[in-house]
Amino acid sequence: MNSIILDPAVESRLASVANLIGDTPLLDLACKVNGISVRVLAKHEMANFTGSVKDRMALHIIRRAYADGRLKPGDTIAEATSGNTGISFAAIGRVLGHPVRIFMPDWMSRERALLVRSFGAEIIPVSKEEGGFLGSIEMADAFAAAAPNVFRPQQFSCPSNPAAHETSTGPELEAQLRKLNVVPQAFVAGVGTGGTVMGIGAHLRKAYSGITIHPLEPANSPTLTTGHKVGTHRIQGISDEFIPEIVKLDQLDSIVQVWDGDSILMAQRLASELGLAVGISSGANMLGALQLGEKLGEGAVVCTVFSDSNKKYLSTDLCSAEAVRDDYMTPHVELEGLAVHASAGI
Repeated sequence: MNSIILDPAVESRLASVANLIGDTPLLDLACKVNGISVRVLAKHEMANFTGSVKDRMALHIIRRAYADGRLKPGDTIAEATSGNTGISFAAIGRVLGHPVRIFMPDWMSRERALLVRSFGAEIIPVSKEEGGFLGSIEMADAFAAAAPNVFRPQQFSCPSNPAAHETSTGPELEAQLRKLNVVPQAFVAGVGTGGTVMGIGAHLRKAYSGITIHPLEPANSPTLTTGHKVGTHRIQGISDEFIPEIVKLDQLDSIVQVWDGDSILMAQRLASELGLAVGISSGANMLGALQLGEKLGEGAVVCTVFSDSNKKYLSTDLCSAEAVRDDYMTPHVELEGLAVHASAGI
């Protein structure tokens, strides 16, 4: 992450929390899909400070905002989020002494709300009748406009969001791949804000000339494909009813779709067979990588991220029996082995 000169007291606290964010291990999964061997390499993002990939973005946005003078000691941080981002801002905000107010749809998992509150942040639940995700953004904006000394990270439109991944996650992944002497053919990640796929994708395109970069969405609710909210799904953290401003589909390759039930089944198998206690979106990303790998053919190498752990989903369908459908991929996948590669040290 680029060096920014800040107030010494702020810099000291940011430097401390930065030691807990990024530089995550790389999971190396040997798999077969319908008999085709596919190698999936996934960044293990639950190793971050609050257990998700969103710590990277929250830290980078805060650092930039301090450097630009948009955030000052004592200001309130107010953000609209489906969960992980709120947890990240709540925790990092507490490290820096900021009050934090989170506007969150009220149908997110109970664990998310409890974690945000555990860091001393205030939650404003937003119902579907109040506008859901878009209503959360409008309410956060209204609060910031009416109250003094409020900083709005605006994760769905802030360029520091993809920049966090272009300057940290992407270079880490490249360094780990080069150490393994592996050249990836594709990268895929679910789109919530889009920061992960846009940022990592931007870096990997510079590093590997032939790589394709794919956004992923729920087949149940194909917002990227249709351009608007349609249907419902259970993959919390992606497909938030609209296409975020930072998502540039013309800079990405084909959209990958996976079913939410299939994603739940894959997340369950990653835990029960390999000991990888991941969330539903990680199951979705795994399926997306396997889907691309099957199309690329025998020996394909596809990269992705495992965004968080299963601990924020214990009260959801992730921990219940999920019906298997004929069009699901998970039953046709063999998880043959797992290796874990050390962090890149960059």
